Amino acid sequence: MSTLRVTAERLTIHPHPNADALELAQVGLYRAVVAKGAYRTGDWAVYIPESALLPAGLVEELGLTGRLAGSQRNRVRAIRLRGELSQGIVCRPALLADADLAAAHTAGTDFAEELGVTKWVPEIPVHMSGDLVPAADLLPWIDVENVKRYPDVFEPGEPVVATEKIHGTACLFTFVAETGEEYCSSKGFASRRQGLARTEQNLYWRAVTAHGVPKAAREIAERYGAARVGVFGEVFGAGVQDLGYGETGRGERPGYAVFDVAMELGGQRVWVDSAELHELLDSVGLPAVPRLFEGGYDADALLAAAGGTETWSGRSVHLREGLVVRPARERHSEVLGGRAIVKVVSDDYLTRKGGTEYE
Repeated sequence: MSTLRVTAERLTIHPHPNADALELAQVGLYRAVVAKGAYRTGDWAVYIPESALLPAGLVEELGLTGRLAGSQRNRVRAIRLRGELSQGIVCRPALLADADLAAAHTAGTDFAEELGVTKWVPEIPVHMSGDLVPAADLLPWIDVENVKRYPDVFEPGEPVVATEKIHGTACLFTFVAETGEEYCSSKGFASRRQGLARTEQNLYWRAVTAHGVPKAAREIAERYGAARVGVFGEVFGAGVQDLGYGETGRGERPGYAVFDVAMELGGQRVWVDSAELHELLDSVGLPAVPRLFEGGYDADALLAAAGGTETWSGRSVHLREGLVVRPARERHSEVLGGRAIVKVVSDDYLTRKGGTEYE
């Protein structure tokens, strides 16, 4: 999931093609439906992104009572209004009536705490959970931001690789060379440096065991002289999330594909370049997420490519979640303040019915 930040943004206003009383306010590459005349291009407003949980008072103030998602009708999610995708909420909360929003934008101010806005964290279902063990040496995964919020991470034409974003649950495996210890965890547990106890009943351990991840991680460590190796994969299939990809999430061999590998070399965490990742995985016998594009960065082309159907099954059994885009060679992003990597999410995926979002 992306990080949650509630920020001041300068708007660009577009007409709504199907509604006389509505307009579209653009923030980055996001567009949110607003009442016609509420804003003009160049105005400053507060942007509340998807997956935000709003306090009851703010929901009422914004006139959104009963109109948001979740059991408490307080969660922001993407919706279509009169045929146009609306992502996030553009508003001017009364609490910030005297705020200098232009200055707040320059300063990078996050208004989430002040407004009482928190991040929605999906509940972990029983079949993905398990007994926890300390895992201080486990290499954690990162939050991947949406290209629509950060459209300037890559320069036009910069060499990038785009892989298919598979809708499952992130599985983190770490091998520690000095001790031979092995850790396996979900993204959420790993962020708290907790691993899952090894059992045949646990979904994550079943996946990494069935696909030979421990052996492959050990081989990578020996090949590069790494102190630790982290293998980051997606566990998926029927019974994991609402999209199954023709695989099963039950039984001894759940669907599994690797999307990243990191190593500790000389005390530093090093990510394997995306241009070389699939060749490395093939050499150690690990399945990889499909690579769909390799070439010069083109935001519009990748936004279009995020849609369509999945490619994993070879039968296009359902829609595609989207893409993950990385530079061909790893680099730091000044825009993100960290690793250069973004996700491009399909509009159809965001607005599908009956979707699940377990982490």
